[in-house]
Amino acid sequence: MQARTQPKKQGNFFTFPKIKNRLRGQRFQSPEEAVDAFKNAVLDLPANEWNKCFENWFERMQMCINLRGEYFEKQ
Repeated sequence: MQARTQPKKQGNFFTFPKIKNRLRGQRFQSPEEAVDAFKNAVLDLPANEWNKCFENWFERMQMCINLRGEYFEKQ
């Protein structure tokens, strides 16, 4: 059986939607100001949310290893 491959969607990464929602609607005077706002949003995420993010990521990596790289749907 040949593995199906699909590109990874970064939007599925747990923290991106949270940060995007926090920054939504803001206007920045410079790229530096936007980067600073992004950094602050990242730093403001609680530790338990980062733990959840990485636990889920490691579970997905283990699932991929167990399936020898075969494509699987999010469960």
